[in-house]
Amino acid sequence: MAYSEDHIALAAEYALGTLDAEERAQVETMMAVDSEFAVLVQAWQFRLGPLNQMVGLVEPRPVVWDNIKAAIGPTSAPQAPLGLPETPATTVTPPPSPVTDDPEFGSAFDPEPAQSPEPRRLPEARPPRVIFDERNVTALTGRVKRWRGIASAATAIAAALLVTLGLQIYRPDSLPNAIRPKPRIQTVEVKTPAPALTPSAQYVALLQGPNGGPAFIMTIDGATKNFTVRKVGAPSEPGKSFELWLISDKLPQPRSLGVIGADDFTARPVLSGYDPDVINGATYAVTVEQAGGSPNGQPTSAPIFTGKLIETVPGASGSPPR
Repeated sequence: MAYSEDHIALAAEYALGTLDAEERAQVETMMAVDSEFAVLVQAWQFRLGPLNQMVGLVEPRPVVWDNIKAAIGPTSAPQAPLGLPETPATTVTPPPSPVTDDPEFGSAFDPEPAQSPEPRRLPEARPPRVIFDERNVTALTGRVKRWRGIASAATAIAAALLVTLGLQIYRPDSLPNAIRPKPRIQTVEVKTPAPALTPSAQYVALLQGPNGGPAFIMTIDGATKNFTVRKVGAPSEPGKSFELWLISDKLPQPRSLGVIGADDFTARPVLSGYDPDVINGATYAVTVEQAGGSPNGQPTSAPIFTGKLIETVPGASGSPPR
Protein backbone atom coordinates (compact mmCIF):
# COMPACT_ATOMS: atom_id res chain seq x y z
CA MET A 1 0.00 0.00 0.00
CA ALA A 2 1.35 3.45 -0.93
CA TYR A 3 1.19 5.97 1.92
CA SER A 4 1.08 9.75 1.62
CA GLU A 5 3.74 12.08 2.92
CA ASP A 6 1.57 12.84 5.97
CA HIS A 7 1.42 9.15 6.91
CA ILE A 8 5.20 8.77 6.47
CA ALA A 9 5.83 11.92 8.54
CA LEU A 10 3.43 10.68 11.23
CA ALA A 11 5.31 7.36 11.42
CA ALA A 12 8.64 9.19 11.68
CA GLU A 13 7.35 11.45 14.45
CA TYR A 14 6.02 8.44 16.36
CA ALA A 15 9.45 6.78 16.09
CA LEU A 16 11.10 9.97 17.40
CA GLY A 17 8.55 10.42 20.20
CA THR A 18 7.47 13.98 19.25
CA LEU A 19 3.70 13.29 19.20
CA ASP A 20 1.36 14.11 22.04
CA ALA A 21 -0.78 11.51 23.80
CA GLU A 22 -3.77 11.86 21.46
CA GLU A 23 -1.71 11.55 18.31
CA ARG A 24 0.26 8.61 19.68
CA ALA A 25 -3.02 6.84 20.46
CA GLN A 26 -4.14 7.52 16.89
CA VAL A 27 -0.92 6.05 15.47
CA GLU A 28 -1.15 2.98 17.69
CA THR A 29 -4.73 2.41 16.52
CA MET A 30 -3.60 2.62 12.89
CA MET A 31 -0.80 0.15 13.63
CA ALA A 32 -3.27 -2.27 15.18
CA VAL A 33 -5.60 -2.29 12.14
CA ASP A 34 -2.97 -1.85 9.39
CA SER A 35 -0.03 -4.24 9.49
CA GLU A 36 1.76 -2.47 6.61
CA PHE A 37 1.63 0.82 8.51
CA ALA A 38 3.04 -0.99 11.56
CA VAL A 39 5.93 -2.24 9.39
CA LEU A 40 6.49 1.36 8.22
CA VAL A 41 6.66 2.59 11.84
CA GLN A 42 9.05 -0.24 12.76
CA ALA A 43 11.29 0.70 9.82
CA TRP A 44 11.47 4.31 11.06
CA GLN A 45 12.18 3.07 14.60
CA PHE A 46 15.03 0.94 13.24
CA ARG A 47 16.49 3.89 11.33
CA LEU A 48 16.06 6.59 13.95
CA GLY A 49 16.40 4.55 17.14
CA PRO A 50 20.23 4.75 17.45
CA LEU A 51 20.20 8.42 16.43
CA ASN A 52 17.47 9.29 18.95
CA GLN A 53 19.60 7.80 21.73
CA MET A 54 22.62 9.89 20.78
CA VAL A 55 20.93 13.30 20.36
CA GLY A 56 18.22 14.83 22.58
CA LEU A 57 15.19 16.80 21.40
CA VAL A 58 15.13 20.61 21.25
CA GLU A 59 11.83 22.19 22.38
CA PRO A 60 11.06 25.63 20.87
CA ARG A 61 10.45 28.54 23.26
CA PRO A 62 6.81 29.22 24.27
CA VAL A 63 6.98 32.65 22.70
CA VAL A 64 7.24 31.03 19.26
CA TRP A 65 3.78 29.50 19.54
CA ASP A 66 2.35 32.77 20.95
CA ASN A 67 3.70 34.63 17.94
CA ILE A 68 2.18 32.05 15.58
CA LYS A 69 -1.27 32.37 17.21
CA ALA A 70 -1.04 36.15 17.13
CA ALA A 71 -0.13 36.03 13.44
CA ILE A 72 -2.86 33.63 12.30
CA GLY A 73 -5.69 34.81 14.64
CA PRO A 74 -6.97 37.97 12.85
CA THR A 75 -6.68 36.39 9.39
CA SER A 76 -8.47 33.13 10.18
CA ALA A 77 -11.81 34.42 8.71
CA PRO A 78 -12.39 36.81 5.80
CA GLN A 79 -13.07 40.39 6.95
CA ALA A 80 -16.07 42.19 5.50
CA PRO A 81 -15.43 45.66 4.03
CA LEU A 82 -16.15 48.56 6.31
CA GLY A 83 -19.08 50.87 5.47
CA LEU A 84 -21.65 53.15 7.05
CA PRO A 85 -25.21 51.86 7.48
CA GLU A 86 -27.88 53.43 5.31
CA THR A 87 -29.67 56.43 6.91
CA PRO A 88 -33.47 56.52 6.51
CA ALA A 89 -34.85 59.49 4.63
CA THR A 90 -35.69 62.45 6.93
CA THR A 91 -39.25 63.69 6.65
CA VAL A 92 -39.80 67.38 7.26
CA THR A 93 -42.90 68.10 9.35
CA PRO A 94 -44.52 71.43 8.49
CA PRO A 95 -44.79 73.84 11.43
CA PRO A 96 -48.16 73.95 13.11
CA SER A 97 -50.48 76.75 12.05
CA PRO A 98 -50.71 79.53 14.55
CA VAL A 99 -53.66 79.34 16.96
CA THR A 100 -55.87 82.40 16.97
CA ASP A 101 -57.93 83.70 19.85
CA ASP A 102 -61.22 82.05 20.21
CA PRO A 103 -63.88 84.70 20.48
CA GLU A 104 -65.96 82.48 22.78
CA PHE A 105 -63.29 81.76 25.35
CA GLY A 106 -61.22 84.84 24.98
CA SER A 107 -57.49 84.69 25.62
CA ALA A 108 -57.60 81.61 27.85
CA PHE A 109 -56.01 79.58 24.95
CA ASP A 110 -53.32 81.91 24.01
CA PRO A 111 -50.75 79.83 22.04
CA GLU A 112 -47.42 79.06 23.60
CA PRO A 113 -44.30 80.34 21.88
CA ALA A 114 -43.45 78.17 18.86
CA GLN A 115 -40.55 75.77 19.53
CA SER A 116 -38.10 74.78 16.80
CA PRO A 117 -37.91 70.99 16.10
CA GLU A 118 -34.85 69.13 17.52
CA PRO A 119 -32.35 67.82 14.90
CA ARG A 120 -32.23 64.01 14.46
CA ARG A 121 -29.03 62.15 15.35
CA LEU A 122 -27.51 59.79 12.83
CA PRO A 123 -26.86 56.26 14.16
CA GLU A 124 -23.24 55.64 15.11
CA ALA A 125 -21.27 53.62 12.57
CA ARG A 126 -20.02 50.37 14.08
CA PRO A 127 -17.20 48.23 12.70
CA PRO A 128 -18.25 44.88 11.21
CA ARG A 129 -18.14 41.91 13.50
CA VAL A 130 -15.15 39.61 12.95
CA ILE A 131 -16.08 35.94 13.07
CA PHE A 132 -13.31 33.80 14.65
CA ASP A 133 -13.52 30.14 13.66
CA GLU A 134 -11.88 27.83 16.21
CA ARG A 135 -11.73 24.97 13.69
CA ASN A 136 -9.19 26.82 11.55
CA VAL A 137 -7.01 27.37 14.59
CA THR A 138 -7.23 23.66 15.48
CA ALA A 139 -6.29 22.60 11.95
CA LEU A 140 -3.38 25.01 11.82
CA THR A 141 -2.28 23.91 15.27
CA GLY A 142 -2.04 20.28 14.17
CA ARG A 143 -0.23 21.25 10.99
CA VAL A 144 2.27 23.45 12.79
CA LYS A 145 2.88 20.73 15.36
CA ARG A 146 3.50 18.21 12.59
CA TRP A 147 5.96 20.43 10.77
CA ARG A 148 7.60 21.23 14.07
CA GLY A 149 8.08 17.51 14.67
CA ILE A 150 9.48 17.02 11.16
CA ALA A 151 11.89 19.92 11.66
CA SER A 152 12.99 18.44 14.99
CA ALA A 153 13.50 15.04 13.37
CA ALA A 154 15.54 16.55 10.53
CA THR A 155 17.65 18.49 13.00
CA ALA A 156 18.23 15.38 15.09
CA ILE A 157 19.18 13.33 12.04
CA ALA A 158 21.59 15.98 10.77
CA ALA A 159 23.22 16.35 14.18
CA ALA A 160 23.50 12.57 14.60
CA LEU A 161 25.06 12.21 11.15
CA LEU A 162 27.61 14.90 11.96
CA VAL A 163 28.47 13.23 15.25
CA THR A 164 28.72 9.81 13.59
CA LEU A 165 30.92 11.17 10.80
CA GLY A 166 33.21 12.85 13.30
CA LEU A 167 33.50 9.68 15.35
CA GLN A 168 34.22 7.60 12.26
CA ILE A 169 37.10 9.93 11.37
CA TYR A 170 38.63 10.66 14.77
CA ARG A 171 37.42 7.96 17.19
CA PRO A 172 36.15 4.92 15.25
CA ASP A 173 36.70 2.59 18.23
CA SER A 174 33.90 4.29 20.20
CA LEU A 175 31.24 3.39 17.60
CA PRO A 176 29.19 0.17 17.63
CA ASN A 177 30.40 -2.65 15.43
CA ALA A 178 27.46 -2.22 13.03
CA ILE A 179 28.50 1.30 11.96
CA ARG A 180 32.21 1.12 12.70
CA PRO A 181 34.25 1.66 9.50
CA LYS A 182 36.14 -1.36 8.30
CA PRO A 183 39.92 -1.13 8.40
CA ARG A 184 41.52 -0.48 5.07
CA ILE A 185 43.56 -3.35 3.76
CA GLN A 186 46.13 -2.39 1.19
CA THR A 187 47.61 -5.16 -0.87
CA VAL A 188 51.13 -4.57 -2.11
CA GLU A 189 52.35 -6.75 -4.92
CA VAL A 190 56.06 -7.45 -4.75
CA LYS A 191 57.50 -8.88 -7.89
CA THR A 192 60.53 -11.03 -7.36
CA PRO A 193 62.79 -11.83 -10.25
CA ALA A 194 62.33 -15.28 -11.71
CA PRO A 195 65.03 -17.72 -10.74
CA ALA A 196 67.61 -18.46 -13.34
CA LEU A 197 66.91 -21.52 -15.42
CA THR A 198 69.05 -24.46 -14.46
CA PRO A 199 69.54 -27.27 -16.90
CA SER A 200 67.69 -30.46 -15.96
CA ALA A 201 69.01 -33.95 -16.34
CA GLN A 202 68.08 -35.91 -19.46
CA TYR A 203 67.63 -39.69 -19.57
CA VAL A 204 67.49 -41.95 -22.63
CA ALA A 205 66.45 -45.60 -23.06
CA LEU A 206 67.17 -47.58 -26.26
CA LEU A 207 64.31 -50.02 -26.80
CA GLN A 208 65.59 -52.86 -28.95
CA GLY A 209 64.75 -56.44 -29.78
CA PRO A 210 66.75 -59.69 -29.25
CA ASN A 211 68.38 -59.32 -32.66
CA GLY A 212 69.89 -55.94 -31.72
CA GLY A 213 69.38 -52.55 -33.30
CA PRO A 214 67.21 -49.84 -31.71
CA ALA A 215 63.52 -49.87 -32.58
CA PHE A 216 62.49 -46.91 -30.34
CA ILE A 217 64.43 -44.17 -28.51
CA MET A 218 62.77 -43.01 -25.29
CA THR A 219 63.85 -39.64 -23.75
CA ILE A 220 62.79 -38.45 -20.26
CA ASP A 221 63.16 -34.90 -18.88
CA GLY A 222 64.40 -35.09 -15.28
CA ALA A 223 62.58 -31.94 -14.14
CA THR A 224 59.11 -32.46 -15.62
CA LYS A 225 59.14 -36.28 -15.97
CA ASN A 226 57.68 -35.92 -19.46
CA PHE A 227 58.90 -38.49 -21.96
CA THR A 228 59.12 -38.65 -25.73
CA VAL A 229 59.30 -41.85 -27.79
CA ARG A 230 60.80 -41.70 -31.27
CA LYS A 231 60.20 -44.51 -33.76
CA VAL A 232 63.48 -45.60 -35.33
CA GLY A 233 63.32 -49.04 -36.87
CA ALA A 234 60.14 -50.80 -35.71
CA PRO A 235 57.97 -51.89 -38.67
CA SER A 236 54.23 -51.21 -38.30
CA GLU A 237 51.73 -54.07 -38.57
CA PRO A 238 48.29 -53.39 -40.06
CA GLY A 239 45.47 -53.55 -37.48
CA LYS A 240 47.95 -53.58 -34.59
CA SER A 241 49.37 -50.96 -32.20
CA PHE A 242 52.60 -50.66 -30.26
CA GLU A 243 52.01 -50.09 -26.52
CA LEU A 244 54.68 -48.91 -24.03
CA TRP A 245 54.89 -50.49 -20.55
CA LEU A 246 56.76 -49.73 -17.30
CA ILE A 247 57.93 -52.88 -15.50
CA SER A 248 59.37 -52.61 -11.97
CA ASP A 249 59.86 -55.00 -9.08
CA LYS A 250 58.38 -52.27 -6.84
CA LEU A 251 55.04 -52.55 -8.64
CA PRO A 252 52.76 -55.59 -8.49
CA GLN A 253 52.21 -55.63 -12.27
CA PRO A 254 53.25 -53.77 -15.42
CA ARG A 255 51.84 -50.28 -15.90
CA SER A 256 50.76 -49.01 -19.31
CA LEU A 257 52.31 -45.71 -20.47
CA GLY A 258 50.02 -45.48 -23.49
CA VAL A 259 49.91 -46.43 -27.13
CA ILE A 260 52.80 -45.28 -29.32
CA GLY A 261 51.36 -43.23 -32.15
CA ALA A 262 51.87 -43.76 -35.87
CA ASP A 263 53.95 -40.55 -36.16
CA ASP A 264 57.69 -40.45 -35.64
CA PHE A 265 57.38 -38.78 -32.19
CA THR A 266 54.98 -39.55 -29.32
CA ALA A 267 55.01 -37.39 -26.13
CA ARG A 268 53.34 -38.29 -22.83
CA PRO A 269 53.31 -36.72 -19.29
CA VAL A 270 52.17 -39.88 -17.47
CA LEU A 271 55.42 -40.45 -15.51
CA SER A 272 54.69 -37.52 -13.14
CA GLY A 273 52.84 -39.86 -10.75
CA TYR A 274 55.80 -42.24 -10.20
CA ASP A 275 58.67 -42.01 -7.73
CA PRO A 276 62.17 -41.29 -9.09
CA ASP A 277 63.44 -44.66 -7.86
CA VAL A 278 60.75 -46.46 -9.84
CA ILE A 279 61.45 -44.41 -12.97
CA ASN A 280 65.23 -44.88 -12.82
CA GLY A 281 65.24 -48.62 -12.05
CA ALA A 282 62.33 -49.72 -14.25
CA THR A 283 62.47 -51.66 -17.50
CA TYR A 284 60.57 -50.12 -20.40
CA ALA A 285 59.01 -52.59 -22.83
CA VAL A 286 56.93 -52.46 -26.02
CA THR A 287 54.31 -55.05 -26.92
CA VAL A 288 52.15 -55.52 -29.98
CA GLU A 289 48.48 -55.12 -29.09
CA GLN A 290 45.24 -54.83 -31.00
CA ALA A 291 44.42 -51.47 -32.55
CA GLY A 292 43.95 -48.92 -29.77
CA GLY A 293 45.90 -50.83 -27.09
CA SER A 294 45.29 -53.57 -24.59
CA PRO A 295 41.58 -54.03 -23.75
CA ASN A 296 42.18 -54.98 -20.08
CA GLY A 297 45.15 -52.76 -19.10
CA GLN A 298 47.62 -55.69 -19.10
CA PRO A 299 49.98 -56.93 -21.82
CA THR A 300 48.38 -59.57 -24.04
CA SER A 301 51.69 -60.62 -25.65
CA ALA A 302 55.34 -60.87 -24.71
CA PRO A 303 57.52 -57.75 -25.05
CA ILE A 304 59.39 -57.51 -28.33
CA PHE A 305 61.46 -54.39 -27.48
CA THR A 306 62.94 -53.54 -24.05
CA GLY A 307 65.44 -51.09 -22.56
CA LYS A 308 66.57 -49.24 -19.44
CA LEU A 309 67.34 -45.57 -18.77
CA ILE A 310 70.81 -44.07 -18.92
CA GLU A 311 71.68 -40.45 -18.02
CA THR A 312 72.89 -38.50 -21.05
CA VAL A 313 72.79 -34.87 -19.71
CA PRO A 314 73.54 -34.34 -16.01
CA GLY A 315 71.46 -31.86 -14.05
CA ALA A 316 72.70 -28.88 -12.05
CA SER A 317 72.90 -30.92 -8.86
CA GLY A 318 73.29 -34.28 -10.50
CA SER A 319 70.09 -35.55 -8.88
CA PRO A 320 67.71 -38.03 -10.54
CA PRO A 321 64.28 -36.97 -11.81
CA ARG A 322 61.96 -35.95 -8.93
